[in-house]
Amino acid sequence: MSKTASDDPIHGNASAPKLGSALLWLAILVLVLGFAFQGTRALWSPDEGRYTNAALQMVDSGNYLVPTYSPDQANFSKPPVTYWTIAASVKTFGRNTWAIRAPYALAFVLTVLLLYAMGRRCIPDKPWLPGLIYGTALWPFLATNIVSTDVLLTFFEALAMLGFIRAAFPRTQSPGRLDIGLMWLGFGLAFLTKGPPGLLPLLGVIPFIVRRDGWRAMARYFAPVGLAIFFISGLLWYAVVMLRYPWLTHYFFHREIYDRLFTPIQHRNSQWYGWIAVYLPVLTLGALPWWPALARGLRAVTRPDRWRQWWRQPSIKLFLLLWFLVPLAIFCLARSRLPLYVLPLFLPLSLMLALDLRARIDLQATRQRIMLGFWVLALLVMKGGIGYFAHPAADNRLAAQQLNAASQGTAYGAVAFIEDTGSSYAIEESTPWGIRLYLNKPVYGIAWKKPGAAEQPCRVLRARHAALFVVDNTIKTAAISSALARCTGQTAIRLGTWRHSYLERVQN
Repeated sequence: MSKTASDDPIHGNASAPKLGSALLWLAILVLVLGFAFQGTRALWSPDEGRYTNAALQMVDSGNYLVPTYSPDQANFSKPPVTYWTIAASVKTFGRNTWAIRAPYALAFVLTVLLLYAMGRRCIPDKPWLPGLIYGTALWPFLATNIVSTDVLLTFFEALAMLGFIRAAFPRTQSPGRLDIGLMWLGFGLAFLTKGPPGLLPLLGVIPFIVRRDGWRAMARYFAPVGLAIFFISGLLWYAVVMLRYPWLTHYFFHREIYDRLFTPIQHRNSQWYGWIAVYLPVLTLGALPWWPALARGLRAVTRPDRWRQWWRQPSIKLFLLLWFLVPLAIFCLARSRLPLYVLPLFLPLSLMLALDLRARIDLQATRQRIMLGFWVLALLVMKGGIGYFAHPAADNRLAAQQLNAASQGTAYGAVAFIEDTGSSYAIEESTPWGIRLYLNKPVYGIAWKKPGAAEQPCRVLRARHAALFVVDNTIKTAAISSALARCTGQTAIRLGTWRHSYLERVQN
């Protein structure tokens, strides 16, 4: 039986006469969704403050090689692209929340445009539909306003997969090498953004290519030039820092790979049912208003006869399923699970939904335009409302205001949080690092039960001369006084309390 355009979207005919106009309206829509109210909401702990603080430390110190929480506390938990991006934006637009989040709005817009480019190969009659689905889906929209690694990771994975789609589904018999280079550039930047998770799409790419073209075809996709591009863009920084700090090899492989995959050490929904509690709501509610199509797709995926058909005749549908399901299985098996981890999966999900909905979506219809308009308005109202009215305890701007009021106008050069813990991870999670943006002062985190912690207050004072110490109230005052007594010429003033801590303003 001969294939029709609906059976094989790659070779369908582009019937929409105004694709340029559609692209323009799509770009305007996602620009509004991405940049509107982008700086309204304050930074929230832990991740937003942590990433922002590390970027500001780079700007202040001029050290863009080694990420740090504070002048004496290195932070290699994530590669540097997120910090570099925020730092570049701050240097361009100033120290404000809008500048911190502007790169995420830009990455959101560019991701939608990359989906449009993928749509030209996958759904040539409606190439704008995957980008529209991604740009107006609830979770990608909300994630754009969160300072994290995942929005940037999704953009770079989209860049990589555009290169792969152009190479694997060419319009001519001799696809250009530039597409392979684009693929490995995207994977390199994804790896430099979040490490190994940036390569998860390859776990869907490899079985698809082997099934469709055989093992020998892999040589074209893993060409030396492409691998050289990946090394320069993705591995060179790792090589430099591991040569400078030999202990990082063990840290990366043990802490950042083994612990995240196989241990509950980070307390991120590591229970056996954690993947259900975290990922199921994100992938269903997060796909609103497009999620009804998920039910139809789920029924198809659970039918063995459909899988046999897709496997016998590998096409774009099989590729998209592998791109979605194989990384999802890894996320479910890993013991560290957070909602943002699956944001990149909305790329294949948007393409699959577009394939399913392309016959039903017609924006020439007044009713569909009105429904889309109301949904876009609801998204903007939600984003603005959260920005103006949501002020949880994790709000770092609120914390900075409270500390300013509690410090009674006294001058200090840094803020040091002393927590009753011996865990560096607990310090990473509990310290409101983002107050640095609002106080314009370095922030230190001290784990009081770690060896040598009693010497750290003096190091802070030697560097900053005066500091505000925020001390966990479970730590005895005598212990803090004993540590401060080691600092030459110090004078301490008790300033009251802040939340579950007491405040000491100490000058050297």
